Amino acid sequence: MQVILGANGVIGTGLAKNLTRYTDKVRLVSRNPRKVNANDELIRADLTNPEQTLKAVEGASVAYLTAGLKYDIKVWQVQWPMIMKNVIDACIENNTKLVFFDNVYLYGKVDGWMTEESAVNPSSKKGEVRAKLSEMIFNDINNGKLKALIARAADFYGPNTPLSFVNAMVFERYRKHKKAQWLLNDDVLHSFTYTPDASIATALLGNTESAFNRVWHLPTDKNVLKGKKFIEIIASEFHVEPKYLVIKKWMMKMLGLFNGIIGESVEMLYQSEYDYLFDSSKFEKTFNFQPTSYKKGIEETVQSMQHS
Repeated sequence: MQVILGANGVIGTGLAKNLTRYTDKVRLVSRNPRKVNANDELIRADLTNPEQTLKAVEGASVAYLTAGLKYDIKVWQVQWPMIMKNVIDACIENNTKLVFFDNVYLYGKVDGWMTEESAVNPSSKKGEVRAKLSEMIFNDINNGKLKALIARAADFYGPNTPLSFVNAMVFERYRKHKKAQWLLNDDVLHSFTYTPDASIATALLGNTESAFNRVWHLPTDKNVLKGKKFIEIIASEFHVEPKYLVIKKWMMKMLGLFNGIIGESVEMLYQSEYDYLFDSSKFEKTFNFQPTSYKKGIEETVQSMQHS
């Protein structure tokens, strides 16, 4: 039995499909879980509740934490450590291995490529929360109580990925024949992890004994594009002119006064202002895995939107 905690998002859904390569028993846990595979077991649980979390993990060999919380620092500061403690405790109690699906916020602004060895140096409050979660996991790994791994991804793009900024601001707007939008700087390089690759790789890591007690960067095309080029390829796939607006920092700050999600994004704008380079060569070499190219990933994303 393998269990996905926070199973409704794009990664949880993709992971559920890919876990059938390794097990015929998949349990999906969320407040309102929905089946992905015909034989999925569904459990309703609130991961901020220790008893419900313990019950959700019971009998599982591997637990994947792919939950997402409201994009609000006050929610993150209270609920993330609570959820992580409950999940770690449940995994220890059940002798269950933990796979935590993470982002790169804890690195802060990195000059050059982000690797698994990059320093933990958050430059945002949300990054500080993510650093705390990583510390909690490794404290229990190092004291021998827990077997776990952290799988990190860059910003997302891909089919059925509505919360990705590039899906919302470029793909979706071109689909509706609107002008696209880009954050701050279209002349810097920006890595994006293709969500189907992330799901395949996370399932593979969770079912590889030697992968545990380490951090892994999930497979991401190293042939990074500038925002301008990324937009042009998407426009070409939609057969539209590559018209777009670059949203400046002052505009984000102004909009943030009226829109909570935009306001919460302002502290993360360093990720769009400078090169954002994500290295997954450790995973690629270890598993002989070739990440999906940006051209192919964009093509498949556009096709999925045209057929939805």
